[in-house]
Amino acid sequence: MGFLDKLLGRGKKTAGDLAGDSSMRTEGMHQEREGRAEDRAAAAEDTAQQSREEAAEHRAERDTPS
Repeated sequence: MGFLDKLLGRGKKTAGDLAGDSSMRTEGMHQEREGRAEDRAAAAEDTAQQSREEAAEHRAERDTPS
């Protein structure tokens, strides 16, 4: 949902600018920031999952009898 939130937020920000509606602009700004934060969180989760998989591979290699 990060991409969609960023897109909708940017649209609200622009609409707020054009209409002179500061509350709509502020809402759009926050929605856009929320989308960016969701994207960063998803990237961090992907990195964590890769690290867990790498650790499991090392554990399996270590526990395999030679």
